[in-house]
Amino acid sequence: MASTKSALATYHAKRDFRRTSEPRSGGKRSPAGAPSFVVQKHWASSLHYDFRLEIDGTMKSWAVPKGPSFDPHDKRLAVQVEDHPISYSSFEGQIPEGQYGAGKVIVWDKGHWTPVGDPAAGLRKGNLKFELHGHKLQGRWALVRMHGKGKERQPPWLLVKEKDAFERPAAEFSVVDELPDSVKGLQALPAPTAPAAPTLPAAAQPPQVALPATLAPQLATLASQPPADPDNWLYEIKFDGYRLLARVEGSGKKQQVQLFTRNGNDWTHKLGALHAELLRLELPEGWYDGEIVVMDHNGLPDFGALQQAFDASRTKTIVYYLFDAPYCAGHDLREQPLQARRALLASLLEGRESDLVFYSATFDAQPGEVVGQACKLGLEGVIAKRKDAPYVSRRSDSWLKLKCSQRQEFVIVGATEPQGARAGFGALLLGVHDKEGRLVYAGKVGTGFNQATLRKLARQLADLATPRSPLADTADVDGKPQWVQPQLVAEVTFGEWTRSGRIRHAVFHGLRSDKPAKAIVRERAAPPPRPAKKAAAHAADGGDSGTHALSTRLKVTHPERVIDASTGTTKMDLVRYYALVGGLMLEHLKGSRPVALVRAPAGIGKQLFFQKHAEIEKLPGLRQLDPALDPDHAPLLAVANARGLLSAAQWNVVELHSMNALASSFERPDRLVFDLDPGEGVRWPQMQEAAQLVRAFLKQLGLPAFLKTSGGKGLHVVVPIKRLHSWAAAKGFAQAIVQHLARTIPDRFVAKSGPRNRVGKIFVDYLRNGQGATTVCAWSARARPGMGISVPLAWDELASLKRSDQWTVRNVHERLAVGNAPWQGYAGAAKSLKAAMKTLGFKED
Repeated sequence: MASTKSALATYHAKRDFRRTSEPRSGGKRSPAGAPSFVVQKHWASSLHYDFRLEIDGTMKSWAVPKGPSFDPHDKRLAVQVEDHPISYSSFEGQIPEGQYGAGKVIVWDKGHWTPVGDPAAGLRKGNLKFELHGHKLQGRWALVRMHGKGKERQPPWLLVKEKDAFERPAAEFSVVDELPDSVKGLQALPAPTAPAAPTLPAAAQPPQVALPATLAPQLATLASQPPADPDNWLYEIKFDGYRLLARVEGSGKKQQVQLFTRNGNDWTHKLGALHAELLRLELPEGWYDGEIVVMDHNGLPDFGALQQAFDASRTKTIVYYLFDAPYCAGHDLREQPLQARRALLASLLEGRESDLVFYSATFDAQPGEVVGQACKLGLEGVIAKRKDAPYVSRRSDSWLKLKCSQRQEFVIVGATEPQGARAGFGALLLGVHDKEGRLVYAGKVGTGFNQATLRKLARQLADLATPRSPLADTADVDGKPQWVQPQLVAEVTFGEWTRSGRIRHAVFHGLRSDKPAKAIVRERAAPPPRPAKKAAAHAADGGDSGTHALSTRLKVTHPERVIDASTGTTKMDLVRYYALVGGLMLEHLKGSRPVALVRAPAGIGKQLFFQKHAEIEKLPGLRQLDPALDPDHAPLLAVANARGLLSAAQWNVVELHSMNALASSFERPDRLVFDLDPGEGVRWPQMQEAAQLVRAFLKQLGLPAFLKTSGGKGLHVVVPIKRLHSWAAAKGFAQAIVQHLARTIPDRFVAKSGPRNRVGKIFVDYLRNGQGATTVCAWSARARPGMGISVPLAWDELASLKRSDQWTVRNVHERLAVGNAPWQGYAGAAKSLKAAMKTLGFKED
């Protein structure tokens, strides 16, 4: 003890412990073989980093003005200062004015260190080598004393990163700039002999980005049983509430907070108390993901109470449980492992006490018993999340829903008459969408209502009353129900699904205004994903997204090459984009639909190359079709799988166009495409009106119509047709439709191309319906400044659409949760053209 007191004599002499909250002494020594280290960020007369190693009962200390660097070429000055007590390692706070080192101190990093050789000898010789096992600092390092007389009051040393797997060039990564915040609230790291706790590893370098305006949340997949590798997962309570994303921008008095539902609806005005509380907490700028709930008297989430809180505009009792932080403090954390993002979130909330905002802790139970324990407590279930998974803006099997009972949303399609003394209605008739997008009957629910709910629902149903059933088939519906427009979504628990697709023992829990009716389908529990052999293998094999994995395995040459100078989008950005939308895009390319590729080797604005043919030896995932399809040329191309999209992007392909027929029936087209192309002076409202006019005329002809953006200036109206007609007939009929529109509404439409013909008018391009002609594929990027994308739309979204390139490669996450849902039913909607041809007076040759 005497030696420790002697070592701390200088430390004590410099401080007045009646005025400073710094510890006088104390602190528990670390276990043998696992001495601690800490780096404290210190805003004194100048900002510096205090680097401390536990040696012989004290913290040997150096002041490093510029902080550590992962670049071995950087030799950072480290001035040795007085020893500090071990207890100082956890000190954070403000050293008052007039005291030595006055200013703010935070714990910037902490962990364990392992000496390389004899540390005492290394200190004496001025060459101390060691390994760090911290939240931020990892790998081998050295402290080297600079040459001098050796009697300096504060000897100068150099802190140097040694060459190993953790080294990073300074031009690529600055750990002090990229990871500036405190780690005090993070769980202590295990001793170096155990696996290091996953946190935000410095070697991963979270990208520094501007805060995106919107964010689509990650969604969980319903699973039939817990995962087979439970140690690789963590478990959270499945809250019975509404998903909510908080966007925090700026800081201090200028900070702004917005609250969004899972579908991007701004609910900030509905949640005044929560909004004010988040402003008070002053979280760092970022996106925070969580769930809002109302707790009952037993401390359990109560969905009905949450709905009543909104109905009565009494939202002060709503609390917010945060469980993820996809963006934080200027960094995109989506590629970081879940456990690291949660650790960061926990540290942010550690010192911010609140009655409304809480950290969603893991559910504490043995993995094999976690679901059973949740059910015993009266919870809805748990969410299992893979610890090493990234954050993805789509439904993913790295998040699994494990429910105590069967529960999901249904579309309300009608109601039965009330019986006895009951008022309002008897039971709600429910439906779900099938694979073809049709509403099918799923049964009814007649319990779970109180009198106030009955009255309110009855008024809502009356406003939506319609004489026609929205169901595809009403054969199994008893009595004479009152049908309603399929707009309301009910959340219902039930005992089971019958073999005929009906629910039994159903109980109503409330309406959901955060989910669109058109997205409601029957949830089918899937088996959990196969266990990964190890965390690294999971990342390499794709985890919850095969296309995501492909982007990590594909060798991308010149990834830094800028494709779009207007946005700074690089080749790697494009590859990642196609990895992200690959699953959605393949829905529009299946059946070996021939494609054409638009390449931009020198970037957008330079020469483009349009190719229907290519050698595919170096393009895995693309395949050549039967040469007989186009006998006068090289074989046509098709995209075989998601790998093909990435291979194309690596080959500098920006756009993918597809033809109007499948390879298996190439002589018979299976769709018509009407490309609405605005002339000079046409404003966007005219385009919206024109699309509706085309749809109305197609409806008169008895033809279905599906809508998508072109990603440029126009809109595409797509008509699925049965493969009964020749190319000449299809193209001729499309031309006849366009000519009719031009004759009928000449101030809106023109049937001839060319800029002079369409000033102030819209050319509806029918030429895309000839054999060999192509149209840009849904989800394809466009080789235009801004890199808009072609996106499927529901017709009721058209009025709110701002422009055709509203979604781009950079903001596609805003649309991923919707995906291809607007085109549900496309596959089963194809019609023969014979009746429409007869109506229009068109004669097929």
